[in-house]
Formats: sequence, C-alpha cells, structure tokens
Amino acid sequence: MKPIRVMIVDDHEIVREGLQILLAEEVEFDVVGTAGDGVTALTLAGQLHPDVILMDLVMPDVDGIEETRRILNADPAAR
Repeated sequence: MKPIRVMIVDDHEIVREGLQILLAEEVEFDVVGTAGDGVTALTLAGQLHPDVILMDLVMPDVDGIEETRRILNADPAAR
C-alpha cells in the first residue's frame, strides 16, 4: 500500500516539526512538504500534489480557511 502524501501548513515552526516527527514514525504517511504561510502553501501544493494538507486555521496575512479555498480553486482534487 502506498503511503498517504501529507503536507503540513502552520505558522509555528515547532508545530510543523512536531507533526512531521510524529507522522514520520508511521509507515502510512509520507510528509512531502511543509509551509509556514499561505503563499508558500499554495505554491507547494501545486508542485507536490499531496493527498492531504494539514492546515492551521489561524495564521497571519491569510488564514487557513481562505488559503484552503485558494488551494481548492487551483487544484479541486486537493484534500
């Protein structure tokens, strides 16, 4: 079975790193990228095409809800 490709988006580096460490311990998941802001998340999502994006909802500049809308508009298959 292929691992689930995950991208982590959070403006707190320690949260991104912690989630990445936790998911790395599970063979079901492959963390393919991380982003600390919405602009980077949109770019990486378009390049990496993760199966799942774990999105922080409260971030400066663009919140996670708006960024999720932008990602889904750019790639309706994103989750």
